[in-house]
Amino acid sequence: MKKTIAIAFLFVLTACHQKVTTQDIFKLNGYWEIEKVTFFDGAKKEYKYNESFDYFQIKGNKGFRKKVMPQLDGRFLVNNQFEKIEITFEKGIAYINYKTPYAKWKEEIETISNEKLVLINAAKAEYHYKKAAPINILEDGKTTK
Repeated sequence: MKKTIAIAFLFVLTACHQKVTTQDIFKLNGYWEIEKVTFFDGAKKEYKYNESFDYFQIKGNKGFRKKVMPQLDGRFLVNNQFEKIEITFEKGIAYINYKTPYAKWKEEIETISNEKLVLINAAKAEYHYKKAAPINILEDGKTTK
């Protein structure tokens, strides 16, 4: 009986983990808003409102990530700061490798879909994102960019 329970638990655990493929990488493109962070010790930090979004642009397996600030008219304020990124696969796991003039680091892509992104950093903190859309509270009928 204990073996059956252990096998069932292992099956459920592995079934919950999405295998990220090279075809999934294009889903990174666009604006992502952080929803919460779950730390290794189980503590959580919820984000009700974000002053900045992460913008990813990937072509092939290379690109960049930058922080952008949404404006009330649907546009985004940007600056010249960004991180070069490269997507790699190691033992079937997808990673985003970041590089700036000051540091290098990587995050595992745990889950990715058109609406959801979960990244895990070296400290085993899980960053949960949702796909962001431009904010336009002016309702002036103009198309946002």
